[in-house]
Amino acid sequence: MAETPPLNPASLYGAVDLSSLVQRANTPAGQEPGAPAAGAPGQPAQPATGEPVATLPDLVVDADEQTLEQFMQLSQFLPVIVEMHAAWSSDAQALSPVLANIVRSAEGRIVLVRVDLDAHPQLGQQPQVIAIIGGRPLQLFSGNPPQEQITQIVGEILQVAAQQGLTGHVAVDAAPEAEAQDQAEPAAPPLPPLHAEAFEALERGDYPAAIDAYERALAERPADDEARAGLAQVQLLVRLQGKTLEEIRQRGAANADDLDAQLDVADLDLSGGHIDDAFDRLLTLFPKLDAEGKTTVRERLLDLFLVVGVADPRVGVARARLTNLLF
Repeated sequence: MAETPPLNPASLYGAVDLSSLVQRANTPAGQEPGAPAAGAPGQPAQPATGEPVATLPDLVVDADEQTLEQFMQLSQFLPVIVEMHAAWSSDAQALSPVLANIVRSAEGRIVLVRVDLDAHPQLGQQPQVIAIIGGRPLQLFSGNPPQEQITQIVGEILQVAAQQGLTGHVAVDAAPEAEAQDQAEPAAPPLPPLHAEAFEALERGDYPAAIDAYERALAERPADDEARAGLAQVQLLVRLQGKTLEEIRQRGAANADDLDAQLDVADLDLSGGHIDDAFDRLLTLFPKLDAEGKTTVRERLLDLFLVVGVADPRVGVARARLTNLLF
C-alpha cells in the first residue's frame, strides 16, 4: 500500500470527483471520455465483451492489507468501494447492511470491500467510505448518510467509471448460505423516476435533459434536496463545458480581480475535489466586490454548498465565514 495515493484527498461529499465529466465536451468523437487510446502502453488488457474480470464468493468482501492491494488492481476494470468500519461506531454499524444492499443491486458492476479498523488499525483510525476508480482513491463520506444519498453516490461512481472505460463486471460464485442471506435482505429501492431520467441523461452527456428532469422533480416536490443537489451539480458541469483546465487556470491567474475568471477557477477546483480551495477563493474575493458582485458570489457559493452536501463540515465552515462577511 506504500505506493498508492493517500486515502484522504479532498473530495466531494455526496458526489465523486467530477473532473472526468467536465472533460466530456472536449473528448474526440468515438472515444470514451477519460479512456486511453487503443493499445496505450501500461494499460490493463480488457477482457472480451461480456466476460467477467473475476469471480468472487460475494460482491461484499472482508479484506486485510494484502487483499486490499488486490482490489486496487481490480479497480482498473471496475469501481471498488472500500468501507472502513469499526465496532465502536454506531454509524458504521448502521451503514454496513445498507451499503451492502446497494452494491449488490448493481449486479457485479461494483464491488464493496470491508476493512475492520479494529483488526487492522494500520489502515486507518476513523470509519469512512472510499471509492477506488482506476487505482485512484476518492474519499466519499463518513458517518451514515440517508439511503437515497448513498444510492445516488454509487450511481455517480458507476457513471464516472463508465466514462473512464472501466465497465468490467465480476461474477459471483455464492455459497448456499450467502445466497439465502441475499434473498433475505431487501433490495435497495429504485431511484425516483425523474432522478433516474436525469442520471440516464448524464450518462449520454445530455446536460439540458438532466437539468429538465431535476427541475420537474423539484416542481413536483420542492423539498427534494437530492434533486436540488443534482441540479446544482449538472449546472456546474454546464458552466465548465467546452473550457479546458489550462485555459481556466491561466485566465484566473492573469485576472485576479475578474469575477467571471475566479468563478470558473472555483468551479474547476470543486469539480476536482479541491473544496476548501474553491470556497476560500470566492470568500477571499467577496469583500472586494460591489453589491452586484457580492450577490453573484453568494448565489454561486450556495449552489456549490449543495454540490458538496450541506452536512459536510467544510460547508459549515464556509457558510459561517460567508455569514460573517454578510453581516
